[in-house]
Amino acid sequence: MEDRVRELLQQMTRLEDELRQTLAAKEQKVFFQVNGKRIEFEGAVKARHRQLRMGFLRWLVTSRPQNWLSAPFIYAVFIPFVLLDIFVSIYHAVCFPLYGIPKVRRADFFAYDRQHLGYLNSLEKLNCTYCAYGNGLLAWVTEVTARTEQYWCPIKHAHKVLGTHLRYPRFAAFGDGENYHAELNALRKDFRREAREAASQRGEGDQSGS
Repeated sequence: MEDRVRELLQQMTRLEDELRQTLAAKEQKVFFQVNGKRIEFEGAVKARHRQLRMGFLRWLVTSRPQNWLSAPFIYAVFIPFVLLDIFVSIYHAVCFPLYGIPKVRRADFFAYDRQHLGYLNSLEKLNCTYCAYGNGLLAWVTEVTARTEQYWCPIKHAHKVLGTHLRYPRFAAFGDGENYHAELNALRKDFRREAREAASQRGEGDQSGS
């Protein structure tokens, strides 16, 4: 059973890689390149983007009234987002080294690149930045929580749960008391392997950048 689960996880990884490659090929047709943190469009594409941009005043006039009525409620969520960010960041910084859990790189979850799109006006770019922060934060917090769960309570639920994190399929079966502690120790040891792989990748990145 464990071999079958491992095989399925490997298949999922291959499919995710294939999806990323397919999406990357599609993006190349849009005529842009990513150079570090810079997004570069071809000159003709940039000019067309400027033509497509809706002016700020026109955008305000054509917006639906529901959008303006809901705006205070949307942006009020920024306060709990920031509080969540602060508290989870403190927990992450203090407890992960104590547990021996490799830290989660924020940069892998936050991307603020939509400001390079010339067909967006200033308010649309602000909205995009807010969405990028909110979704990036929740994805980062999910991974922090997933690693915490793997360390303390890596047991699957008896009921089907939607939206489980990527570590969940590796967890121990619900009710399998005979093997639980052995699997718990194995999953904790996996963190050391992940830390070595992350250190190796950072080393390769430093060498390639030197």
